[in-house]
Amino acid sequence: MSSKCLAPEAPSLCNAELVAVVFDLEAIGEGELTPGVLTVRAGEALPSGSLRTDHASLQRGMRHWVESLTGYRLGHTEQLYTFADTLSVGDITRLVRISYLALLHPSVDPRNWLSIYEYFPWEDRRKEGEAHQVGSIARRMMAWALNDATQRTRCAVAFGLEGHEWNDELVLQRYELMWQAGLVPESPDGVGENAIGRAMEHDQRRILATALSRIRAKIRYTPAVFDLLPERFTLFAVQQAVEALAGRPMHKQNFRRLLLGQQLVEETDSLDSNGHGRPARLYRFRRDHVQECYLTGARLPLPSLI
Repeated sequence: MSSKCLAPEAPSLCNAELVAVVFDLEAIGEGELTPGVLTVRAGEALPSGSLRTDHASLQRGMRHWVESLTGYRLGHTEQLYTFADTLSVGDITRLVRISYLALLHPSVDPRNWLSIYEYFPWEDRRKEGEAHQVGSIARRMMAWALNDATQRTRCAVAFGLEGHEWNDELVLQRYELMWQAGLVPESPDGVGENAIGRAMEHDQRRILATALSRIRAKIRYTPAVFDLLPERFTLFAVQQAVEALAGRPMHKQNFRRLLLGQQLVEETDSLDSNGHGRPARLYRFRRDHVQECYLTGARLPLPSLI
């Protein structure tokens, strides 16, 4: 498929927007991390811009807008999803949003970075209070779906109720259900003071939900988490990173045993002297081993919610 617009005489057929979802891991307290997302306009939007005829490709156009709007130059990116909305029924004009996902090391400049859990607070279940909030939202959702068996089943599956387990990858399904129930600011009926989570322009929080679903899947089946860590790290840092992205706690001993069993990391001769108490051993990611490792079925362990 051509990445450029159609002929100049039909500009309405080339209403394409390129959207970037860029994640890193931000420190929000001593020993605590959160997935950060790169934003513009005071957190109301993701970096984006129109596809232009002078863009040599979709990716180059997206990179152009990210650098122009934020100053960041992206490394590896992957296409996330393509969304299409009808802007005018009369001439069937469409707006196509082509989204991309990128991962960066933590930034020394916190500007434009916000915790993804400001937009989806119900997705962070690492602490007891946060899990209680999920329960409160789930009860409101089940009350909304009380007289509709189909919607009730959807809510039960999405929120881990009535015998279903919580699936951290169902981010988009939960957001769309809450949108239907009128619990988020973007809901068409409006919810005022009862709105949950920080709003974004247009359908960009839907794009962000899709990206969070994707990264939660990727940390199971690819070494994506190591793209967010420094070259040398402690095993506890890997656990913190996975917990932050998955939004749920892990059993420390089980996680370490499973991680080492996959042979994705190896010891270095260095120790981490920044923490309290006895210095922890530093490890590095075995990039030379990763392809063989994943081809044989290895994956980063992500046990059930505890």
